[in-house]
Amino acid sequence: MRALTAAAIGLAAALALVLTITAIGVPAGRTSPKPLLTTVPRHP
Repeated sequence: MRALTAAAIGLAAALALVLTITAIGVPAGRTSPKPLLTTVPRHP
């Protein structure tokens, strides 16, 4: 029974966190048009 209670509390906390982030909204800003480099450029 304790495990079920702990799982319910954890689920409620996770749901509250998601709802809080959703209510706050996406932070203002813009993404860079330049692609990120995933490898080190090779020098000739």
